[in-house]
Amino acid sequence: MPNLAQIKHNPPSYEQGIGLYVHIPFCQTKCSYCDFNTYERIEDQIPNYVSALKNEIKAWSDLLSQPVVHTIFLGGGTPSYLPVDDIKHILSTIHSNYKVQDSAEITMECNPGDITLEQASGWSDAKVNRVSMGVQSFNDGLLALLGRRHTANEAKQAFHTLRKVGFKNQSLDLIYGLPHQSASQWSHTLDEAIELGSDHISLYSLQIEEGTPLAVDVKKGRYPIPDDDLAAEMYEEAQRKLTANGFSQYEISNWAKPGMESQHNTIYWLNEPYLGVGAGAHSWLEGQRFFNLKSPTRYVTAMDNNYKEINQGSIATMQEPFGPVAQIDVTTAAIDMGETMMMGMRLNEGVSHKRFEKRFGTALNKIFSKELDRLVALDLVEITDKSVRLSDKGRLLGNEVFAEFISEQ
Repeated sequence: MPNLAQIKHNPPSYEQGIGLYVHIPFCQTKCSYCDFNTYERIEDQIPNYVSALKNEIKAWSDLLSQPVVHTIFLGGGTPSYLPVDDIKHILSTIHSNYKVQDSAEITMECNPGDITLEQASGWSDAKVNRVSMGVQSFNDGLLALLGRRHTANEAKQAFHTLRKVGFKNQSLDLIYGLPHQSASQWSHTLDEAIELGSDHISLYSLQIEEGTPLAVDVKKGRYPIPDDDLAAEMYEEAQRKLTANGFSQYEISNWAKPGMESQHNTIYWLNEPYLGVGAGAHSWLEGQRFFNLKSPTRYVTAMDNNYKEINQGSIATMQEPFGPVAQIDVTTAAIDMGETMMMGMRLNEGVSHKRFEKRFGTALNKIFSKELDRLVALDLVEITDKSVRLSDKGRLLGNEVFAEFISEQ
């Protein structure tokens, strides 16, 4: 096995283009299961936040010499909760300061309760061309349990409104493994999503995150602990049902109609460069992983006071107190290899032998020979002439597989 310490680290350059993530931390109400960097009842901060966000967008453009942008993703939080004019100003600032490809996928996360004909038309005018809608369930009782502020019928109406405006690329987020969720309820939700005619469906198993209201309720016995076996059965039913209805699974949690795969998220899974702007946003550029201050108030202060002092140079010039970056971690070849495996194995096609060797100059099976032998013996991984990928069994135990490539690196 090669000495990992002697392998030269040659991370992909942002000069080949990046994905751009924009974090909007505002929510009208925060869901009981959510542990993301989001906040409710701070609407008074929106104007200053949007101003700071535009400043950061401009600052990174100066620092990186107006890089090419392949994809833009407005996430949160609830981007659709922002006034339409703010969405327009944010995207206009990006288009004015970066080389956004004409074919760029521009995604915006939306809450069904925010989608009106006027709002959707405004997003389309702002050049949003893909919408990811957080439906989570088509059962009103389960939506109430999750703290969602829409009904199943409102989600359907929102989908049709987006179609009417002309959005041809719509993704739905659904959650399974919920407390009190039956197999028949899950099957009904899948049927509703398919019948709507969605182009892309993301399915997530509920995770009880420490510190969330749902975690407190489970700990106090108000809700049962999710049944892992039932969740696995729900996942397998989704695989069967979606495949039978024209969807292809291309990643552990994602299914798409032909040509409708998420281009932005694929950048993450291939461990390619991306820039995150906004409070708490994460980035991966030039062999460095870094993230911004989480507090919207501190983020706004950092950008308003200091962004004009940022000069073209290293990423470190964006670190506080001169910019919004809270922490920078420099990776090594070993870390990069492990992360490339961990992320790439999420894809159905797996990690390409050719892509891996081109990036690191060493064959994949030479770096991870012991790990691969062990995983193949457990029937968790398959090795083909083209790639290393998860087996059907491995998809159900993905985290255990990924840990093999990270723990020893």
